Amino acid sequence: MLPEPDNPPVSAPATSHVRPDRSDRAAAAGSPPSPTHLVLPHASAMSPAAEAALKVLRLPHLEALLARLALTGRDEADEYSRTPPHERTLARLLGWQGEDGRWPLAAHWAAADGLPVDAADTSPADAWALVTPVHWHVGSDQIALLDPAALNLGEAESRALFDAVRPSFEAEGWAAHWGAPLRWYVRHASLAGLETASLDRAIGRNLDLWISNDLAARPMRRLQVEAQMLWHGHPVNEAREERRELLVNSFWLSGSGAPQPGVLPGGTHIDERLRAPLLAGDWAAWVAAWAELDAGPIAQLLSAAERGSAVQLTLCGERHAHTWQTAPRSVLARWFGAKRQSALPVLADL
Repeated sequence: MLPEPDNPPVSAPATSHVRPDRSDRAAAAGSPPSPTHLVLPHASAMSPAAEAALKVLRLPHLEALLARLALTGRDEADEYSRTPPHERTLARLLGWQGEDGRWPLAAHWAAADGLPVDAADTSPADAWALVTPVHWHVGSDQIALLDPAALNLGEAESRALFDAVRPSFEAEGWAAHWGAPLRWYVRHASLAGLETASLDRAIGRNLDLWISNDLAARPMRRLQVEAQMLWHGHPVNEAREERRELLVNSFWLSGSGAPQPGVLPGGTHIDERLRAPLLAGDWAAWVAAWAELDAGPIAQLLSAAERGSAVQLTLCGERHAHTWQTAPRSVLARWFGAKRQSALPVLADL
């Protein structure tokens, strides 16, 4: 899946740094191909509005598919983990080693953006982190981070703001790299041990929950303050203010860690169409996106399962990621068909 222009990519595109697919090597060796695997981030959430949206979902293909599959994997945490379930799933599929808040996602995304990342050398000196320019909304009782996609930040604007703050990163000893309008990167040994919260955890929430107070995070907080001062009154922000657009007034650091080699198993597809409406709290659009998924990729996966192909489905919510895959069917199921399973309790459990 190619990275979206305004959002951090979840999986690497097919670029030259990606090693040959494991399924290709298995096929060449005469082994069965990897099963088709659909991964759906943001399949559920825990707010009252999300619960109301879940109750109006009509997902006949998902329910028919779940009836044919067996639950085979549970990745469970809570809604306060720094790494959300869909990012933990990606790390697991890539075969990485790590822990909450310390998965090397930035190095993975930097390589996808064409930056020179050598995953064969896992020295802490090569640790990377993702820098996302953002708008912090200061309210009466909390500071909230808005979805960076809402900035509609152009490349020229992004490069100008990056150039303004780059000397501050370098003065800290951090090498800085521009990857895309909303994807900048820093590289330094100290980032290997820095615990950071995913951008998807921070968007729309009280940042007090997600800003680390560890000693290792002090340089990051100091750089955030410097960026706020440098960008206050910057020509880019002055022009944006005249156009009544959101100002870029801070950045978010995430995905820290030393690079690790990894390639997604063949047949894996991560579909992110639920992300934007869920983070925006647009539940009508989220329900519509679920309907598209049910009529499209999920219906295709169901057809493959009905033809006897091995398939997998991973649903990622706010706390958990659960995986189902093809299992032998009982005699009764073969004769009378599998009993349809309601999607509501499955999604609510995520």
